[in-house]
Amino acid sequence: MKAVILVGGEGTRLRPLTCTTPKPMLPVVNVPFIEHIIKLLVSHDVKEIILSAGYLPAVFDEHLGDGDHLGAKITYVVEDKPLGTCGAVKNVEEYLDDTFVVFNGDILTDLNMSQLIEYHRAKKAIATLTLTSVDDPTQYGLVPIDVSGRIQEFLEKPSWDEVTTDLVNAGTYVLEPDILKLVPAGENHSFERHLFPLLIEKKQEIIGFPSSAYWLDIGTPEKYLQAHSDILDGKVGLSFGGEEARKNVWVGEGTKIADDAVVFGPVVTGKSCEVASHATVFSRSVLGNGCVIEAGARLERCVLYDGVHVGEGAVIKNSILGRNVKVGKKVHVEEEAILGDNTVVDEDNLLRRGIKIWPDTEIGQSKIRF
Repeated sequence: MKAVILVGGEGTRLRPLTCTTPKPMLPVVNVPFIEHIIKLLVSHDVKEIILSAGYLPAVFDEHLGDGDHLGAKITYVVEDKPLGTCGAVKNVEEYLDDTFVVFNGDILTDLNMSQLIEYHRAKKAIATLTLTSVDDPTQYGLVPIDVSGRIQEFLEKPSWDEVTTDLVNAGTYVLEPDILKLVPAGENHSFERHLFPLLIEKKQEIIGFPSSAYWLDIGTPEKYLQAHSDILDGKVGLSFGGEEARKNVWVGEGTKIADDAVVFGPVVTGKSCEVASHATVFSRSVLGNGCVIEAGARLERCVLYDGVHVGEGAVIKNSILGRNVKVGKKVHVEEEAILGDNTVVDEDNLLRRGIKIWPDTEIGQSKIRF
């Protein structure tokens, strides 16, 4: 079976990380997120992957190639202009000659794809949408279904007195290729606002598949950090590499942790990292390859990309540091701050409250107290 993965968005909510890297290529536990999606699909025998790209498309090809190392066959199709979720699939119609899967490239899930596909076929549906329950239905578009599973309507962010269900569209679909005949070519078109309501109007068999599988949109700094925490806590069935050097502490090859450094698991490090004497790494932190944590530094629920250097006595808390970031002595980076690739922060700076530092920025000593 084939799958279309939608990876065309610019990931603006995760800038500056996405200034140089498409959102689906950002690392999640040291692996580009798109690889987790592909591995999930392949594990359910969905091995022919079509990537519908738009923003920085060459990055996908450079890293993933033909997909053979992941057990997949990848075809790349680039949008000349934004086409929306449905328009992007219409744009790859020539590759779709049988039942296929659509997957959003920013959704973390351990959904049982085999069950979803089997349900679609059993219902003889033209479209089957995965649905998930949420705590606050007013923040989402709701998708009520009848006792047979048929979708009744789409309610866009209702008020509480309009809420009839807590089920929302989880962004993974199984579709029959004939429905693409209803989609205009070359136009910005949405599944949620255009095609699916049209199918209901035409009384087509559009079915909901309620699922209790883990589901998270990783598109904001808060959710991106949560994804790492949930993976390390075992809330989502997703594997990561490394050897368990201490209890719940997984380290890559060549990583050295000083005997008197304190590391509270779960923690994951990449290859060739160094954690110096009296440094402290608290739980739910992830270090990329080649990170250096100097003496007395403290990390807490943070994500560090490859090549990050944290100076003596610095504190990194609940924040994200891009590739090759250099943080000087006694710098504090806190409260969902994001430092873009190659940022250099000299000693004694305080960066917090969601501050975003663009790539290649250099900040002198004590220039920011934010």
